[in-house]
Amino acid sequence: MSSPAPRGLIGSARRALRVLEIVASEGDGVSAKAVARRAGFTLSTTYHLLNTLVHDGYLVRLGHGRGFGLGYKIGSLHQRLCEELDVDDAVREELNLLHRQARAAAYYTVLRDTDVVVAAVADSARYPRATPLDFGFHEAAHATAFGKVLLSTLTPKQRRSYLEGTGMPRLTDRTRVRLADLSRELDQVRHSGLARDVEEFQPELACVSAPVRDADNRVRGAVAFSVPIADFTARRGELERTVTEGAARLTRVLTGSAGAGPASISAV
Repeated sequence: MSSPAPRGLIGSARRALRVLEIVASEGDGVSAKAVARRAGFTLSTTYHLLNTLVHDGYLVRLGHGRGFGLGYKIGSLHQRLCEELDVDDAVREELNLLHRQARAAAYYTVLRDTDVVVAAVADSARYPRATPLDFGFHEAAHATAFGKVLLSTLTPKQRRSYLEGTGMPRLTDRTRVRLADLSRELDQVRHSGLARDVEEFQPELACVSAPVRDADNRVRGAVAFSVPIADFTARRGELERTVTEGAARLTRVLTGSAGAGPASISAV
């Protein structure tokens, strides 16, 4: 059950964003009637919202009465966010190579202020990403391998503050929900440079992750793979070697590219 919305939210802004999300999910050519039906808005309200978003460049009205699609301003917003997360074409290319080499969905994650964020994903129909581990996912750091890598860089005080804000919900029977238990594991992760999540985030899913570092050897992010549990059992050693080698390769890519990394909690 979703939590109630806080006071002070602007209803019209939320409605406009809902329309934007619906057009994005439906793809080019969605009609105003279809948007209104999905959103539960009147057709008149929907037209006002669509016209506003078209005027400001977030949507386009397609020719020959074909309906609506995403506008070109969305692209610049996405590009700017990727820059904030320190993701460029070189990172995407390397992540795609790792995906093919590991035969697993591959993820690059960073600490952005106080969030552990999935900044890039490489997958395919044969080796798909785990739902909902998509671009922008920033939950359940205590139960994901990449979250453990990044949490392991924080001081005990920073870690406690972070987890007090996010909580440590039990997602499966294997999820660690006591800070003391997680802290012991994070100490091991910090020393070994390798983290695992074996059915802690989702049943029948396993992940491995290793830290990506900057030129000063500080952890800058993490690379991770996710696979079905049976695949992990059969290929654990291979996956762990590949993720460690992949993190080292991404370290070389990132330390060779210009620009500072995303703002983050001060790491040890």
